[in-house]
Order: sequence, then C-alpha cells, then structure tokens
Amino acid sequence: MTTANNARPAPAEHWLRIPNGTRVRHRSEPYEGIIDGLTEIVSGAERNPDGKTQYRVKVEGGTRLLVSEQHLNILTDANQLVLIGRESELYRRSLTDRLRAVLSEDRFVAATEKAPASRAKPR
Repeated sequence: MTTANNARPAPAEHWLRIPNGTRVRHRSEPYEGIIDGLTEIVSGAERNPDGKTQYRVKVEGGTRLLVSEQHLNILTDANQLVLIGRESELYRRSLTDRLRAVLSEDRFVAATEKAPASRAKPR
C-alpha cells in the first residue's frame, strides 16, 4: 500500500518575479514607482510568494520602499501592455502574457487611471 503525498508545492514554483524596470502602483497607498530589485527579508509577515523577499520600488525623489507583491498593481499602456523601461513591444507583449497567466486581471491597471476623483458639483 502506498501513501499519497499531500504536501503542497512551494509557492515559489509558480511564482513569476516582476522584472526590474516594471512600472507599478501600490494598491492602497497613493504612489507609483519602478521595480528596482528584490531584498531578502529576515523577519516579518508580508513577503513575496517565494517566501523570503520583497520588491524594492523606486518612487519619486529616488526613495526606495519595500513592498510585497500582493500590494502592487502592474501599470499598462493604452494597448494593455506592461510598462517596462525602453523594451520592445515584442518583449512587453511576452511579459504581459506571462504575468497575466499568474496574476488576476484586477492587478493590471492603465497608467492613466487614477483613484476616483471627487466630481465637481453642477451649477
């Protein structure tokens, strides 16, 4: 009689790292930035699916913040392609397809979309 192995695969097996240079927006905080690498976290609860890192996000003024993937949205252009540096459209299309395969659709937002602004009162 064999015993079934019910162990789940490690989350990192299905994790696709967001590449450096990708433009992102924090899901609940009012800032945008660019992925500038990974930092290994020794302690703390919020980490990327690899279980050990957080993204370094470069925001205005050169400040770098540590953020886990769950708190980031990926910015897209008018053609719904991921915004990343000066990469070719072919590369951006490939990256977009790969990221969309592992992240939910609500994680992709147009770069021009902002948080809903209050509407002016009609006269």
